[in-house]
Amino acid sequence: MPGLIGKKIGMTSIFTGEGKNIPCTVLEVGPCTVTQVKKKVGDGYNAVQLAYGNKKIKNTTNALIGHFDKAKTTPKLKLKEFSGFEDKKLGDEINVDLFSKGEYVDVTGFSKGKGFQGVVKRHGFRGVGDATHGQHNRLRAPGSIGAASYPARVFKGMRMAGRMGGEKVKVDNLEVLEVIKEKNLLILKGSVPGPINSYITVQK
Repeated sequence: MPGLIGKKIGMTSIFTGEGKNIPCTVLEVGPCTVTQVKKKVGDGYNAVQLAYGNKKIKNTTNALIGHFDKAKTTPKLKLKEFSGFEDKKLGDEINVDLFSKGEYVDVTGFSKGKGFQGVVKRHGFRGVGDATHGQHNRLRAPGSIGAASYPARVFKGMRMAGRMGGEKVKVDNLEVLEVIKEKNLLILKGSVPGPINSYITVQK
């Protein structure tokens, strides 16, 4: 699937002609440079490697500097492979005009990390609720997990407290509301995973 690498700028809202207020997300998508072209003959599949964002030379390994020199570009921050760009060559630049207003795209990013959380926040447990009869310190506790002498272990997948967020999330079928080519901005209807300035990929 053809796509681009970008960055989440933030959220805003757009008023339609009927007076509806639509929440939307602003993404900076591209420009992305083709830094490698893979062919069926030598690599076993067709794809292009796209690079996004600038990186300091002092923070780049010599191997990567040589890799970027082949494409005649400066060191880049993010690399990802996409299919559907068979006509592109090494060093070509792809911009946000790959997308058009009205079409639907898929966005992949990493959700906000929330650290170690309890079962009420992590899994939506209700807790004790209207506590009476001495339940002074059990309001948000998970309760029994059901293990005894049999099975003498905790079953896999048991909903318990633990680290929450920071996972790869893909949101499908987000409508493109606007494409601002001058600033490489893409405005999508709805929300996109991740905090502001986090990196995302947008695919058709």
